[in-house]
Amino acid sequence: MIEVAKSAGFCFGVRRATDKVESLIKQGKGSKIHVLGKLIHNEQYNDFLRQNGVRCITEDDLDALYSRAKNGEEIFVVIRTHGITRDIQQILDSYSDRLNVIDLSCPYVKKIHKIASEETSQGEIAIIIGKAEHPEVVAIVSYVNTEAFVFESADSLENHLKQITKDEKTTDLPIIMVAQTTQKLTEWEKCQKIIKKYCTNVKIFDTICSVTEKRQTEARELSARCDAMIVVGGKESSNTAKLTQVCKALCKRTYQIETANELAFVNIGHENNIGITAGASTPDCIIQEVKKKMSEIMENENFAQMLDEEMAKKQKIYVGATVKGIVMSIDKNEIRLDLGDKLTGVITRDQITDSNDVDLNDLFKIGDEVEATVMSKSDIDGTAILSKKKVDTVKNWSKIVELASTGETVTAKITEVTKGGVVADVYGVRVFIPASMTGVAKGESLDALKGTEQEIKIVEIKEDKKKAIGSIKAVIREKKKAEVEAFWDSLAVGMEFEGPVKSIVSYGVFVDLGVVDGLVHITELSWKRIKNPSEVVSVGQIIKVFVKSFDKDSKRISLGYKTDDQNPWNIFKSQYSVGSVASVKIVGITSFGAFAEIVAGVDGLIHISQIADRKIDSVANVLKVGDVVDAQILEIDDEKQKVSLSIRALLPKEEEATEEATEEVAEETVEEVAEETVEEVAEEATEEAAE
Repeated sequence: MIEVAKSAGFCFGVRRATDKVESLIKQGKGSKIHVLGKLIHNEQYNDFLRQNGVRCITEDDLDALYSRAKNGEEIFVVIRTHGITRDIQQILDSYSDRLNVIDLSCPYVKKIHKIASEETSQGEIAIIIGKAEHPEVVAIVSYVNTEAFVFESADSLENHLKQITKDEKTTDLPIIMVAQTTQKLTEWEKCQKIIKKYCTNVKIFDTICSVTEKRQTEARELSARCDAMIVVGGKESSNTAKLTQVCKALCKRTYQIETANELAFVNIGHENNIGITAGASTPDCIIQEVKKKMSEIMENENFAQMLDEEMAKKQKIYVGATVKGIVMSIDKNEIRLDLGDKLTGVITRDQITDSNDVDLNDLFKIGDEVEATVMSKSDIDGTAILSKKKVDTVKNWSKIVELASTGETVTAKITEVTKGGVVADVYGVRVFIPASMTGVAKGESLDALKGTEQEIKIVEIKEDKKKAIGSIKAVIREKKKAEVEAFWDSLAVGMEFEGPVKSIVSYGVFVDLGVVDGLVHITELSWKRIKNPSEVVSVGQIIKVFVKSFDKDSKRISLGYKTDDQNPWNIFKSQYSVGSVASVKIVGITSFGAFAEIVAGVDGLIHISQIADRKIDSVANVLKVGDVVDAQILEIDDEKQKVSLSIRALLPKEEEATEEATEEVAEETVEEVAEETVEEVAEEATEEAAE
């Protein structure tokens, strides 16, 4: 019996997206539709879109599309169900005057964006349970206003919380926690228990899609009563992967496939009850095709077994059949096989190898058994013309399929450069590598790859067309990932690096450390207070930095740039001491004195009483900003890093004595004048009295 889960297939969000795009296609606008990323995680459906002219784009294409739209071209930009980052949303908002933007983000995803933005406005930390590289999670993180941490499992969450709390049992840090909409329900429940154990100030938001919950519950119930489970969905689909995990927990014979053709590689056996469920991105037609194919397999299983046994008894030789024969003779350009039944098989050189230099005696020996495909047969002559190449192609195709399933890397030679990419020879099978998967930068020529050997991965198989898609970039990405892991494993506080400034932001600069970037905060760039990092460094500049701290889980590195030998106070102390004379520059005037720069970053105060050897009413009457004067260091306060200076202390002693004497003479003269004035007044009074 075959039972299909009721909730298998498209959820309402995916159906809404596909219905809208298909409606535009029916209106003849297929070639005008541009989707930011793949509309859904189902390659068969995405192939259908490509065949109808729909393009898959990235944010890098938006500028060019906007320019075309300004020239009058009608262009639709579709936001897929997974949603987009806040930065891309802002770009689209600014381009909406020309581009026809169609937002098909899942409502559940939009809800999480709102939670992430509003609930982290007061410094709350965000914890997201999901897959960090999944486009939905990448978008959610972009809406967080503070720090965001992503954990794929309950175990990784608990390990992180243990590090935060350390000796303390709990933390009262303000935290919010959400989940990817397709998160496994049982894992989410574990995460809730764990965070409540370690955090006393946490807000938990249930953000798993209700359809996802229902689908997982049905899958759990179905797998518990079935002998085998078939989970249908794309290899990139997160919710399909979660369904597979749910089913495997209760039914060991669980298989995940993309199409009905893959049932040929599934060992179902003689099970009586088969369950079928499907991810949210799986079209109904594929689910029905899988059910039909599964029914045929179950009905024909006994017949196929009987047929195989009958065929094994006697080798059937007909055009297209694969036969085995014993090598009887080897010539320069052909070999002959004994096929039995008084038939001789002939395989010419061109059906063995493409090389004219190979000696067939090096490939075969008399008595060897060779497998080949029958191309033609003559009962009159008693001969059959065979092809070993065709058998090899089939066998090698199996190797390609195996490479795709295991994810193994293979070295292959690039034989052609085509319009959309390059072709590699893998075991004699042509494997196409799209330009976007070659690792060559967009817009650059692919010609340099031709004739080279490259490590590639088989990332997609089209069984019905016997076509394989390879990727050089996937290998590069894996090597990069390994390098990054090795980097984090070896990282330690105090390690020094030298690298270019990659970008400058208001709060600091990012430095390329080779495999990852680190942040030098603005306060670590200079001992002086600066308004912008560009005052100290520029993009592309090579600088030396050291590790101050790092967090492996959140992949963040805090770097230092300023060092003690650059500290202005240390430079000042190495050059001056109390009693030293320095040439200083007036940088500020106040009512109580003047501030003067001794060395860059260190100022000293010249008190008003230390500016001149006489009392002055205003500092501004003697000094102005920009003046350069000599001053003596009177006092150095190491704790407060303050310096007292004096100009007066450097005035010549003789000049001071002369000026004091002058003041005394002036005072005596004033007294004498005063005495004479009194005598004159007395005489005038006497004369008036006499008269």
